[in-house]
Amino acid sequence: MSDSAAGRTDSAKLAERIAAIASDRKAMDIRVIDLRGIVSYTDFFVICSGNTERQTKAIHDAIHEELKHADDRMLPRRTEGDREARWILLDYLDVVAHIFTPDAREYYRLEQLWGEAPARSVG
Repeated sequence: MSDSAAGRTDSAKLAERIAAIASDRKAMDIRVIDLRGIVSYTDFFVICSGNTERQTKAIHDAIHEELKHADDRMLPRRTEGDREARWILLDYLDVVAHIFTPDAREYYRLEQLWGEAPARSVG
């Protein structure tokens, strides 16, 4: 397998892993959006919602901790919004996780911005 094919597979696996962790924390409306070939800065968005700021923070914490303590010890390149917890972004380069409260998700409508990209629901 070429390095680029291996990278695409790895990013898809990471997106699935993040979606599974979010699902374990009872995230709602989990969507994995495949951006390969559409943008150059990432391969996937994982978008989900928590009912409250407290739940969005718990989803963030679970993703961060599980990936940090996994065999490959992944840390996000950048994290935004974890203090306010209405829209938390975890940037793992090839995969960007967006964790919203329902109001923030309705307001920003990321799925509609990327409507042409292949997407699927998880959980």
